This record gives sequence, C-alpha cells and structure tokens, in this order.
Amino acid sequence: MEGVLSIKQLNPVLPVMARKDLQVPFITCNKMLEYNRDKNKELWQLATDYEMARGNISAEEVFEKMRNIIHIMGDAIVSGLKGTKYADRILGSQSPQFKEKMDAGALVGGDANNRIILYTSAMMEVKSSMGVIVAAPTAGSCGALPGALFGIAHSSKLHEDDIVKAMLSAGLIGVFIAVHATFAAEVGGCMAETGSGGGMAAAAIVEMKGGTLDQSISAASLALQNSLGIICDPIGNRVEAPCLGRNVMAATNAVSCANMALSDYEHLVPLDEVIETMKLVGDQIHHTLRCTNLGGLSITKAAKKIEAMLEEQPQQFFKSC
Repeated sequence: MEGVLSIKQLNPVLPVMARKDLQVPFITCNKMLEYNRDKNKELWQLATDYEMARGNISAEEVFEKMRNIIHIMGDAIVSGLKGTKYADRILGSQSPQFKEKMDAGALVGGDANNRIILYTSAMMEVKSSMGVIVAAPTAGSCGALPGALFGIAHSSKLHEDDIVKAMLSAGLIGVFIAVHATFAAEVGGCMAETGSGGGMAAAAIVEMKGGTLDQSISAASLALQNSLGIICDPIGNRVEAPCLGRNVMAATNAVSCANMALSDYEHLVPLDEVIETMKLVGDQIHHTLRCTNLGGLSITKAAKKIEAMLEEQPQQFFKSC
C-alpha cells in the first residue's frame, strides 16, 4: 500500500477469545457450591473447571497460562526492587529503601507482613514507571494481590505451583465480582479496585495455608465487607497516591481476614450478598469520589499544588522527586 512503511500484526489482547454459545459451569458463589456438592474440589480446581469451559482449553493449559501470568508478576516485583526511574510521576522509587530498613531489622512486624508491603510497593512503582505489570484486577490496584501472595509464598518458602493455584483461586473470586459488581473506580470507587484485590487475595491466602473451600469464601467475604465505601481520590490526578497506601491496606487486610477465616470467625453475610452490596454502595458513592479528581484528597491544597506544578513546570517537579 502506498505510503505504508511497515505492517505489524499483534496478538489478541484477550488470551481467551469469546465464542458463540459459550457456557460456564457457574457464575456465582452459590452456584459454584452447588456444582461442587458431589465433587469436593478445592477453589483452585473449581477455577480450573471454570477456565476450561470459558476458554475451551485443557486443565494443563489453564495451569500453564496462569504460570505465565505469575512469571510476569514476579519479574515486575524483581524489577521494582532494583529501583525504577520515570520522569512523569509523583512518587519516586521507595521500595529499595524499605528493603534496606527491613533487612536491617529497623521495621515493626514480621517477615511476611513487611515482605507483602515491600512487594506491593515494588509492583506499584513498576506500574507508575510504565513497566510491564498484570492489571490484577486493575492497573491502579495491581500491587495488593501479587504483593500478598508472593509475600506469603516467599516467607513460607512455598513452591511456584502453590502461587499458581492461589492466583487461580483469586481469579475465580474476581470473576464473581466482575460479573455482579465492578472493578472500575469510576463506577464503584477504590472499593471496586483495591477492595476487590484484597478480597481475591484473602481467599487465595487461605488456600495457600491449607484452609478449606468454605474458609476461603469466608475470607473473601470478610475482606470485601471491610472495604465497602472506600473512595477514589487520586492526588495530582495521578494513580499513585493514595493508591499505593490503599494497595498496601488491601494486602494486609487480606492477611488479617485470611487468618480470621482460618480461625473459623463468622463472616455472617454470604459472599454473593456482599458482592451485591458492593454494587449498591458503589452506586451511592458521590461522583466526586469516584476517580474524577473532584473530591477527597484530590482537592486538598497540597494536591492542587502538586497538580499545578505538574502542569506548569513538570520537569522541575520531576527532578525534585
């Protein structure tokens, strides 16, 4: 063609394509439990059944696709811990100094908790420096889920297959949220993003620690209950702060709820009903508090000063960070 210098063919964005007459074995937690009544499968195995039907692929393909995903996540964490540089952002590379303090024994808390904070921070810094991450469940909430699961796995010296299984479990909880609520902060506030990531992580952590299917579901319910109503109010109109802190909060909330569920705390409200409530609460959150830069921390004097500096003298601001 005249004037065309080159043509590049791209692979599909979605690794599993839609098709006509697609059917899945279940689409709610209750239907999943009915499906599993005579099968006694673990959450990751139920996730595999779902993905086999959804993608028309084998169990082995499902498992290896998820392994590829966790490799991307793991590489991002390693990259973040080396330090990241990017001009157009508010927060600089902070995870290396956290690691330095952690290694020196200068921080409060156990190895697992601090490792989770470290990994969550590293992942968020890679995202903010335009590195390769997995939006799980979104880019703005990409740190909580992998940060929690890799942190637990590394501190407990678990096998890579355990992370794959955990991530499959988390993904299935995410399916229920995506279908019956939302992952979008513009629709449901930060509850929809970091809240969802925390609920997904909580269920997966229970499974990593040998808990039951019912305990995993309980953990997800508890974590999502704790996240209801969280607003989205990015500083400087950038998805960096308070996003980082809320990812850390979601990851540590996941650990707490996993431990509560493993101890058979009562979650009281079934997971499906909590997810329905997420949707209702999201609809009630004022539009100024749903990622519009019109409310919350977004309109503080400090935030508006940062925003003005970004617009008027970006290079000077970036050099100072």
